[in-house]
Amino acid sequence: MIFTNIRAMREDRDLRQRELAAVLSVSQNTYSQYENGVIELTAENLIKLADYYDVSVDYLLGRTRNPKINE
Repeated sequence: MIFTNIRAMREDRDLRQRELAAVLSVSQNTYSQYENGVIELTAENLIKLADYYDVSVDYLLGRTRNPKINE
């Protein structure tokens, strides 16, 4: 699964993969593989990203277009 919302949010905020990798305590290469769908994000890291961006997990997964939590 390719996480286009994760990449778009990072790019919209002018962040580097290295910065998000540090948030998740993974290497930049691992984070790149998450974005490109080479490896799957763990539930724990998905929640960390949702908390970091203050969006719902469903938004990160592309299940909704609404980034708001509980709306």
